[in-house]
Amino acid sequence: MACENCKTGFAWGGQSSGWESKIANNDTYITGTSKEAAVFIIADYYGWRFANLRLLADHFAKEANATVYLPDFFAGEAIDPDTMSDPAKRAAFDLPAFLARHSKAIRFPEIKSVAQALKSQYSKVVGIGYCYGGWAHFQLGADPSLIDAISVAHPSGLTREEIDNVKVPVQILAPETDPLFTQELKDYANTRIPGLAVPYEYIYFPGVAHGFASKGDPDDEVQRRSLERAKRCAVGFFNEFLH
Repeated sequence: MACENCKTGFAWGGQSSGWESKIANNDTYITGTSKEAAVFIIADYYGWRFANLRLLADHFAKEANATVYLPDFFAGEAIDPDTMSDPAKRAAFDLPAFLARHSKAIRFPEIKSVAQALKSQYSKVVGIGYCYGGWAHFQLGADPSLIDAISVAHPSGLTREEIDNVKVPVQILAPETDPLFTQELKDYANTRIPGLAVPYEYIYFPGVAHGFASKGDPDDEVQRRSLERAKRCAVGFFNEFLH
């Protein structure tokens, strides 16, 4: 299903404080100093250079006492951030073609390799996925040797089978309006996951839409309060399962 919110959004401003390196041969933004705990962020279509996600990574590093990794899984490609505010660029960006180039079959092996590398270095690893990153963290969550807990914000591409297979603690940050994480899928997750014998937290955000947690409007009070709450909820979840 088409999702205009995947292309729209707001830049938050601010300066990130981490650095760029590699993990498992993937370019990666890294921030934080912990030697024991790591947070693995899987980006939405704006990718590893997206300033908003780098700012979130810095918050997570400080507030969850972790080293945070935001790798590139789009082979250097991502939506130009100007697309969020430029209707012509939104119209020109071919999202189905982008997704074909970065399908689950193509990108999950890289995602798994990063997870394995992190687990080899840190005692505990948790993850958060925004939009595209949602299905990926559910797939990682099917194998507790790859990750210790997962949080997802307005996931896209998520299937019932991926929900069925999760075996680690799960947090879902769900907006009221989401053409990708539909009401049907929300209801399925809320029925199925409690029967899987894993800790589960579903947090509902009224009045906001898909994309709010990574690119909501900070000048709109409802969106600002929701994106800040989403960040706080993720930090609380990380602290519970990292430390």
